[in-house]
Amino acid sequence: MKVLVTGVCGQLGHDVMNELAARGHEGIGSDIAAQYSGADDGTAVTSMPYVQMDITDRETVGRIIKKEAPDAVIHCAAWTAVDLAEDDDKAELVRRINAEGTRNIALACRELDCRMMYLSTDYVFDGLGTEPWQPDCRDYSPINVYGRTKLEGEFAVAENLEKYFIVRIAWVFGVNGNNFIKTMLKLGRKMDHIRVVDDQIGTPTYTFDLARLLADMIETEKYGYYHATNEGGYISWYEFAKEIFRQAEALGYEEYGSKRLLVTPVTTAEYGAKAKRPFNSRLDKSKLTRNGFALLPPWQDALGRYLQELIRRDEKEKGTLHA
Repeated sequence: MKVLVTGVCGQLGHDVMNELAARGHEGIGSDIAAQYSGADDGTAVTSMPYVQMDITDRETVGRIIKKEAPDAVIHCAAWTAVDLAEDDDKAELVRRINAEGTRNIALACRELDCRMMYLSTDYVFDGLGTEPWQPDCRDYSPINVYGRTKLEGEFAVAENLEKYFIVRIAWVFGVNGNNFIKTMLKLGRKMDHIRVVDDQIGTPTYTFDLARLLADMIETEKYGYYHATNEGGYISWYEFAKEIFRQAEALGYEEYGSKRLLVTPVTTAEYGAKAKRPFNSRLDKSKLTRNGFALLPPWQDALGRYLQELIRRDEKEKGTLHA
């Protein structure tokens, strides 16, 4: 297959390109930068074909996708800075990227009659209750700008295409870019006391594992809405942080041990982030199994493999687990 991937300078796009290469597919990366500007890690994505594309420019999107003529587009690009999206001077730009940009890609895919995969988020729901959200639930009620614009992106895909996958994910981490794990490791080195939210519940998602699932899906015609995170049970951010530090200490990094580092649970209200966050980010993934797709490994295992990968990448810096 020939697959165009947007957002390859981000966490997920980076791993999707590498997975496509591993399977022998022809991957074409795209992002807003003039050239690939993600992790210069020597993996396949760094040398695969790349095209600059501003997804908010409908004419450019149509021209590039028509020229490349892919069999499928995996749309990973998005505005994901949730708090910054709440600024008055950013809201329109966020909408142009997450909603209009997605519509531009959907229209181009419709013209070529090619498949489209759109990566969305649990933020399209209001995050209330304790039951896992079902992928085909239509009880939308996003509580922030990011969630509203990603939902508009979902509508743009579903209203214009028949050959589409909408895959909602949550709590993403990967080697290429910033994420919660890297933030915790940085803070854990600099501070001896960290406060972490304990009333938002969900499950982490390792982009390396997710990329394999997305490649499995794009090779089929089992279209529709899906949820995808790692397995291993639902946890809070506080519980995630505790496991990050536990595993880091077990790898020999004593600075993350409980004798030096105190991790305290706090409520969302006490933490005081600008944008509202969903309390319930539980996603039901049983539809994956029903349609023959393999579930992702437990998040605890994914975390361990991720920390080992960070160590491998930073082995030149002796004695420090860099992020």
